[in-house]
Amino acid sequence: MELKPIHDQEEKNIPKFDRNLWEKCVSFHGHACPGLAIGFKAAEAAVKKLGLKFSGDEEIVCITENNACGVDAIQYITGCTFGKGNLIFVNRGKQAFTFYRRDTEEGIRIVLKSLERPQNREEWMNSLLDSDVEEIFEFKSPKYPLPKKANIYPSIKCEICGETAAEPYIRLKEGKLVCIDCFEEY
Repeated sequence: MELKPIHDQEEKNIPKFDRNLWEKCVSFHGHACPGLAIGFKAAEAAVKKLGLKFSGDEEIVCITENNACGVDAIQYITGCTFGKGNLIFVNRGKQAFTFYRRDTEEGIRIVLKSLERPQNREEWMNSLLDSDVEEIFEFKSPKYPLPKKANIYPSIKCEICGETAAEPYIRLKEGKLVCIDCFEEY
């Protein structure tokens, strides 16, 4: 069964490398690279291990430990996005991704193994794409708890610059409600 692109909003599964889906991820990202291949294969592993379907809202959560190219493939394939609040960035500089299903609360942490890499980037990318997920990833228990659903906060107008910010990002400065930018100038 072919995994459809994000815009089709159909159920998605990845049984094996799907060249058509890869090309759509490349188009979404802007170029083909080993980093994108890592995210592509991590999404494939998550779908395989957790039986994931495309996340139209917050049915799936991904905690990514990097902000590199692979995150674009994860967004495109799984439907986890920063805008919906179901893609969470925890900067650890690791090629590691934790996926959760909210309905079952099952989760898995997928970590790229320390592999011998060809010096040629295209060879490395193709090697990743042609590999079984079991060969390139370690599968571990999640390090982070399942996050709560995204909060929607009221916007507060900064009394200095006049711009609005979400309530948790407002500070009190000399008796005025101010945004972080204006507060940090204090």
